[in-house]
Amino acid sequence: MQGGNKKRILAVASAGGHWIQLRRMSPAFDRHDCIYVTTSEGYQAEVTPSRYYSVRNAARWNKFGLLVLAMQILRIVIREKPEIVISTGAAPGLFAIIFGKLIGAKTIWVDSIANVDALSLCGRLVRYFANVWLTQWPHLAAQNGPLYMGSVL
Repeated sequence: MQGGNKKRILAVASAGGHWIQLRRMSPAFDRHDCIYVTTSEGYQAEVTPSRYYSVRNAARWNKFGLLVLAMQILRIVIREKPEIVISTGAAPGLFAIIFGKLIGAKTIWVDSIANVDALSLCGRLVRYFANVWLTQWPHLAAQNGPLYMGSVL
């Protein structure tokens, strides 16, 4: 993130590999007000003194869990009012991108490097909401699809 204006960034990722990839990008957020959201309480020490939220972990076959997760993310987006939302996936990031877009935030999706053969389900759905839609594999980039600008791992 270049420029002199300090931005409020909401950085969202599921625990594990998604979180690791998001954290690899975090030096770009250093001069900004960054709020982190993930599905594990155990990562808070990694981002102190930044604000941190832990949300429910839910997958597509757990409809109630997804509803709870969506409501948690909506609450965070309304409370924090980010100017930028960035995510490396999965469901928490998709909801953050959707709700961020609805409040006028710029949105950035970086599909996980683990998705070698095809975009993730969330990575396909987010195309309608992300201002910037990226893949970490050159062969998955397409003229009307995600852009390839390198990988974060």
